[in-house]
Amino acid sequence: MDVPIPPRPLRIGDQAPPFRARTTRGDVNLDQFRGRWLLFFSHPADFTPVCTSEFIALAKAAPMFEAMDCALLGLSVDSLYSHVAWVRAIKALAGIEIPFPVVEDPSMAIGRAYGMIDAEATDSSAVRATYFIDPNGIIQATNWYPMQVGRCVDEMLRTVQALQRTTDGSVLTPACWRPGDDVLLPPSLPSDDSPDWFHRLRPDT
Repeated sequence: MDVPIPPRPLRIGDQAPPFRARTTRGDVNLDQFRGRWLLFFSHPADFTPVCTSEFIALAKAAPMFEAMDCALLGLSVDSLYSHVAWVRAIKALAGIEIPFPVVEDPSMAIGRAYGMIDAEATDSSAVRATYFIDPNGIIQATNWYPMQVGRCVDEMLRTVQALQRTTDGSVLTPACWRPGDDVLLPPSLPSDDSPDWFHRLRPDT
């Protein structure tokens, strides 16, 4: 698998690097997710405690992501056989079916293209990177956690909701926004009779 490494780290607004790979649910081409949102996330290794807790949490939340037309796609550098064994072990352990594909990346080509693994690294462990990719294949947000700290699935859901709500540019979402909360209007020019020109809250309709 040949995935070109970008000349600089990926940033918000960049096109997500395309790839085709084997997964626990058949071959996946990144382009097949065009037209819907995608949460693409890496984990350091199969059969590890924190990763297992994240997969269980994401599996439980999968219907909520699906309701937002957001697909889930995991990745680690472990082999497809390891992924399959781990998914089966999670089901035996917790009674949870993992409904999303898990990409194998033994060559570390995808991990390096996305900056999940340093281009010079010999160790195969990927950081906990998450890419929020819009229906046009553009990266709209990212977050990174160290290997020892698990991610918050509620915040992943909230981020997708906020990105979808603000995609047309008509409103902004304030700190800790949730669907149904007030939204912010883009700032207007200041004037004597509008002291809130830089922070105009209104009910979300």
